[in-house]
Amino acid sequence: MVEIELDGQKVEVAEGSMVMHAAEKAGTYIPHFCYHKKLSIAAKCRMCLVEVEKAPKPMPACATPVTQGMVVRTKSEKAIAAQKSVMEFLLINHPLDCPICDQGGECQLQDLAVGYGGSTSRYEEEKRVVFHKEVGPLISMEEMSRCIHCTRCVRFGQEVAGAMELGMSHRGEHAEIETFLGQTIDSELSGNMIDICPVGALTSKPFRYHARTWELSRRKSVAAHDSSGANLVVQVKNNQVMRVVPLENEEVNECWIADRERFSYEALNGSERLTHPMLKQGGEWKTVDWQTALEYVANGLRGIQRDHGGNSIGALVSPHSTLEELYLAGALVRGLGSDNIDHRLRNAEFGAAEGVRTLGTSIASLSSLQRVLVVGSNLRKDHPLFALRVRHAVRHGGAVHLITDQASFSHADAWAMPVAQAVVCDASGWAQALADVAAAIAAEKGVAAPCSGMASAQAQTMAKSLLGGERKAVLLGNAAAHASNASSLLALANWIAEHTGASVGYLTEAANTVGAQWVGAQPQTGGQNAGQMLAGGLKAALLLNTEPEFDSAAGVAAGNTLAQAEMVVTLSPFKANMAFSDVLLPIAPFTETSGSFVNAEGRLQSFHAVVKPLAETRPAWKVLRVLANLLDIPAVSFETSQEVLAQATAKPLLASNATGAAIDLSGQGAAPVVASIYQLDGIVRRAASLQLTADARMEVAP
Repeated sequence: MVEIELDGQKVEVAEGSMVMHAAEKAGTYIPHFCYHKKLSIAAKCRMCLVEVEKAPKPMPACATPVTQGMVVRTKSEKAIAAQKSVMEFLLINHPLDCPICDQGGECQLQDLAVGYGGSTSRYEEEKRVVFHKEVGPLISMEEMSRCIHCTRCVRFGQEVAGAMELGMSHRGEHAEIETFLGQTIDSELSGNMIDICPVGALTSKPFRYHARTWELSRRKSVAAHDSSGANLVVQVKNNQVMRVVPLENEEVNECWIADRERFSYEALNGSERLTHPMLKQGGEWKTVDWQTALEYVANGLRGIQRDHGGNSIGALVSPHSTLEELYLAGALVRGLGSDNIDHRLRNAEFGAAEGVRTLGTSIASLSSLQRVLVVGSNLRKDHPLFALRVRHAVRHGGAVHLITDQASFSHADAWAMPVAQAVVCDASGWAQALADVAAAIAAEKGVAAPCSGMASAQAQTMAKSLLGGERKAVLLGNAAAHASNASSLLALANWIAEHTGASVGYLTEAANTVGAQWVGAQPQTGGQNAGQMLAGGLKAALLLNTEPEFDSAAGVAAGNTLAQAEMVVTLSPFKANMAFSDVLLPIAPFTETSGSFVNAEGRLQSFHAVVKPLAETRPAWKVLRVLANLLDIPAVSFETSQEVLAQATAKPLLASNATGAAIDLSGQGAAPVVASIYQLDGIVRRAASLQLTADARMEVAP
């Protein structure tokens, strides 16, 4: 540790720290623009100039290493004069268009200009003009004359997102930030550039000119799409979600969120929202009141139970639903004498539950892994926030090994990080590839291999790497979980992890995949699984937050099968499944209901509604509770979602990635159906700007 004196206060910081780090520890604010705690030091803006005793001139706090006994003054006349001089230079060419700037009210330059800017300018020449750039549907670069060349956006792309999509060209007054060769910004994390821009140069294109920052109410929430459980601040005006930004949580999402979480809110205000209950009568949809709709559903379910038995009724539920909704869906179905409920809509194999499948380690620990083996995942696109942590680990000496298909690893830059070894083959070959690695590990350690495998040169390289290092993980992706030989992949992963000292776990598909397992949203006593139900095993189907044609392995065939059922009830925020449903019940999306999600690491996070339900929309947990009451199902008379949560989580979460399945390398079957990054759920599918991105266009290409 090194001790320095900062504004008369003794501060101890680690050797190699900068003066800025010492100031942060002491709680002293030093004005700055280019410095960001998650990015490398650039010392571009010089706004953080401070007086260092015995130094001939003011020094940048962000780039001045501490030394024993150093004396620093951040508020001396010399320091303040230097900071004011820098501010004068920054404002020389700035357009000073605060009244029309989207960043007005939350702009670092605007804030600091109040304290360090002059009341008049000595500059009389014309200001420079930088022409706008078109970089895609999410980020606006209309006012690049505001840019102060802090290069935060450039460094974010290089260091966090892993792709240098922006750079600074030219020099002096001709310097500007731009993409090159007319390219667009296509990173799945691109929206974070908007957050870290200290001026209004980069702004949100979907949000642009919709509201002023001081008009917005700010409410906390949790991401509802992938399994990271990112913490959000949802900004609201006139009972509408206007913008979504990250809420910092170092253990979960740090200070970042994926574009999927940031821009999907557009769907919540879209034209496809279902606002009133609807019944299909004579082939035509009619709007009805809630009482009529619920009584129709209750009478229909009661009649089917009487005529065909409770086992003819089932529920297909989305793992994007809340813990409370999934628990009550299970209580409703089981109250009718059925165990037919499943959230594993995209799975091809349905093993018996042996515990809750989780990440097997903490999300934060991904940043410090020294060895990683990823199986059946496009980590960068499927789990952007996990990918940036693994990318951080690689930047600090970690090694990533990968077994996946061509679609997930089409070229060397596909993962936006160096990959030490990649086995690229069809899903049917993943088990054999794992078996080969296991055989190489067995040969290195002198133990028996779990099954027949060939220790190829590539497998040997992977094995030696996995046997080295201390912090290691074997991670199974969405495609591995959905594969027809998922249990064999898990068994092999467990063997490799056991013999290399690694953790093993699933990256998990959706916001509440872990929660769905916890509350038993899958057959517990021999009921039909999702595959069986979608193959025609039901007379009555409840569809919670899901569109089986898009969300299941059955695809379009799911609609044809469900059309044969006597009753199909869709509970959705959108006008979904209209071709084969008999009843549509408008339920609240996550922004309009209270609830809970359990992320990949098993972290339970509850949230409140940030806006009132739209029109006649109702929270799904209330709809399910009323249906259960109409059907005389006992023990579901809950008054609040907190009561449901307490009941649903009465049993502890028993995380276990073990499997007793035998390893079978023969006849692995067809490749799994993998959800695309912007087709993952109904909300994302209906977000207009996300559907204009390069990723979305690639997904629909023939």
